[in-house]
Amino acid sequence: MPSPKLPNYIRTQRKRTHLTQNEVAFLLGSKNSAHVCRHERLEQTPNLPTLMAYEILFRTPVRNLFSETHQDVEQKLIHRIHLLIQKLAQSGQSRLKARKIEILTDFLRERTLTRQA
Repeated sequence: MPSPKLPNYIRTQRKRTHLTQNEVAFLLGSKNSAHVCRHERLEQTPNLPTLMAYEILFRTPVRNLFSETHQDVEQKLIHRIHLLIQKLAQSGQSRLKARKIEILTDFLRERTLTRQA
């Protein structure tokens, strides 16, 4: 049976590297481990520089460190893309609108192909 997905893998990656929360906090430039603890428990969302630091430190893309969040964001974005395509299609025709619809449709098609592979 597959293991359940975690909300994020910061703690998993930290343990894999044998680093303490204090050590990771030091590497991130924090004064104490409170932020790292909050990130691991998803009590606080890391800012962009911290996300990049985690990615560099653990050699793991942010989308893998926060896979559940990544999936939620992706699903919401795909839903909004469908809505925008409908909105553009209903608002009259122009070359620019047609091109936007084409680009968005291609994006959705690529996501579908990627998921099937």
